[in-house]
Amino acid sequence: MKLSKNIISKVLISAMAMSAGATFTSCDDLLDTKPQGVFTEEQIGEDEATDIMIAAYATLLCHYFGNNESFAGPITNWVLDLRSDDALKGGDGVTMEGYMHQLEVGNVQSNNDVINFKWRNNFFSVSRCNTAIRALQGANNMDEADRAACIGEMKTLRAYYYFDMLRLFQKFPYFDENTDPSTCRADEYTRQQIADFIKQDLRDAYSVMKETQKDPGRFNKYVAAALLARVDLFTSDWAEAGQYAGYVISSGKYELYPNFLDMSKPEMNNQYESVMAIQFSSANTPNQYNYNNCLNCTWSEGNLYGNGDDFYLASQNLVNAFRTDEQGLPYFDTFNDVDVLSVDYEGNVDPRLDFTVGRIGMYWRSYMYNEKWCRNLEMYGQYSGKKPYPSPDSPYVEKGIVPWGASSLNFQLIRYADVLLMRAEALIEQNTGLEEARQLINEVRAKAARSVDGSYTPIDCNPNVASYLVGQYSATGWDQNYARKAVRMERRLELAMEGLRWFDLLRWGNAVEVVNAYYASEVKHHSYYEGANLSEDELYFPIPVNQVDNAGDLYK
Repeated sequence: MKLSKNIISKVLISAMAMSAGATFTSCDDLLDTKPQGVFTEEQIGEDEATDIMIAAYATLLCHYFGNNESFAGPITNWVLDLRSDDALKGGDGVTMEGYMHQLEVGNVQSNNDVINFKWRNNFFSVSRCNTAIRALQGANNMDEADRAACIGEMKTLRAYYYFDMLRLFQKFPYFDENTDPSTCRADEYTRQQIADFIKQDLRDAYSVMKETQKDPGRFNKYVAAALLARVDLFTSDWAEAGQYAGYVISSGKYELYPNFLDMSKPEMNNQYESVMAIQFSSANTPNQYNYNNCLNCTWSEGNLYGNGDDFYLASQNLVNAFRTDEQGLPYFDTFNDVDVLSVDYEGNVDPRLDFTVGRIGMYWRSYMYNEKWCRNLEMYGQYSGKKPYPSPDSPYVEKGIVPWGASSLNFQLIRYADVLLMRAEALIEQNTGLEEARQLINEVRAKAARSVDGSYTPIDCNPNVASYLVGQYSATGWDQNYARKAVRMERRLELAMEGLRWFDLLRWGNAVEVVNAYYASEVKHHSYYEGANLSEDELYFPIPVNQVDNAGDLYK
C-alpha cells in the first residue's frame, strides 16, 4: 500500500475522512439509500483506506475543536510534567490557566480541563484508529502483506493512546475495532488486562510492520518495538522491555545526534534519534504548527518569536540536578543542596542544562538571554524551556504569528537516547548485563560532552562563563544500586522538559515521596507551594465528571 501524498500535506483530510463517501438522494429513494457519512463495503479501496489512515495519523496534532484542546490536552504531555519536580506552570500568574496550576500543586479535581481534554483527545484518536483498521480490513484489491503492515501501524497508534490513558486514569473503558463504544463500562477490564491488550497489539504490529517507510511520519516496526519497551517499563516487565529496546538498537537505523542542539533544528527532522515523532509543518494550509507547545515559548526581548506566554518553565530543583562533581558525574542524593542560581555559580554543570533552559547571562540560540525574556520573573523565575524552539533566525520559524515560536520542528515522542536508557534500565533491574548498561549510559553522556566543543551553531553554551564537565561512569563500584541511581538521573538530565519525568516517578513508585520533598524545598523559590501536597490516592486521575454524566451508568 502506498500513500499518494506526504502525510503532512494531507492532514486536511482529517476533518473530512469520517464523512467521505456520502451521497445525496431524493426522498423517494430514501429506503434504498446507502448509509450516509460512512464508506460502504463497495466503496472502500486502497485510496479510501489511505485517506482514513491519514485522518488517524492527524490525531497526533491533537487539535480538534480549538486551541485549548491542544494547550490543555497535548500529546507532548508537558501539562502532566507540571505534576513532577521538574516544571512550573509559568505564564502571567497562578490564575492564568488555573486548572494547570491545580496540577502543579497537587490539587486535582474531576472537573479539571486538563483531565477532560486528555480523555476526549485520546478517545477521539482511538476512534479514528479503529475506523482506519476496519477500513483496511475491508479494503478491496489490497496486497495482504501491505494490509497487515498498515493495520499494524494503526494498532501501534491506538496503543499509544491507550497507554496514555493507562498512565493517567485509574479506570477507563477499552474498546477495539470490533466493539461498540456505547456499551463499554469503565470497570469492564482491569488495568492489567488493558496493559496486556496494549502489549499484544504492539507485539502483533512489530511482527508485520515494515522496517522502513518512504513517507515521513509513518511508523515502522521499530516504533512498535520502542513503544512496547516503554509500556513494559511501566508494568515492570524488564525482560521484554530489554528485548524490544534491543531490537531498535540492533536495527542499525538510529544513532545519537552529533550534538545535543540538533534535536532543536528542523533540518534534522526524521534523522538520527527520531524513532517516533509528530510531524509539524509551517508550509501547508491550514498551518500545522506545534500547537501542543504554543503556550510555552519564551517572552523574548525584541519580540524575536512573537512574545510567547512563557509556560512550562524548569524548576530550580531540575536546574540543580545538572550540577556535576570533579569527575563530571552528577550528585545523586545531594544535588539539591546547592542552588545553581546564576552564571556566577562556580561549580561544574552538565552542558545539557543550557541546551534545555534559558539562563540569564547565557546565550539563547546566540542571543543574550536576560530578565526581559521572562514573563513573570518574580513568581516563576528565569528558566524558560528551549528544546521545542529553533533559533528565531531559522528559515523554518514563522515570526509574529500565533502560535509563538511556531516552526516545522517535529516533536519526538520517542527518541533513540530514550531507547538506550530504556534498555539500560531493563538490564539494571534484572541485575544482569550491568556492564552493557554502563556502556549505554556512557554513550548518552558522551553526546553531552561533545556538545560543547565549539563547532556548533547557534550558540547556547558558553565555556567562558560556565564550567562544563561531563564524565563517564567507571566500572569501579558499578553495582545494581549505584547503576539504578545512575540511569534514573540520566533519564532526568537527558529527557528533561520532554514530558516524561512525571511518568518515570509514577512507575518507579516514588512520586509521592519525591514530589512532596520537592514542594518542601522549592517553596523558598516559589511561595505558592506553601501547603502543597500529593497523596497516594491522587496519582491517577478520576474519570472527568462531565464524562460520567454523559455516559449514564457506564462510568459509575
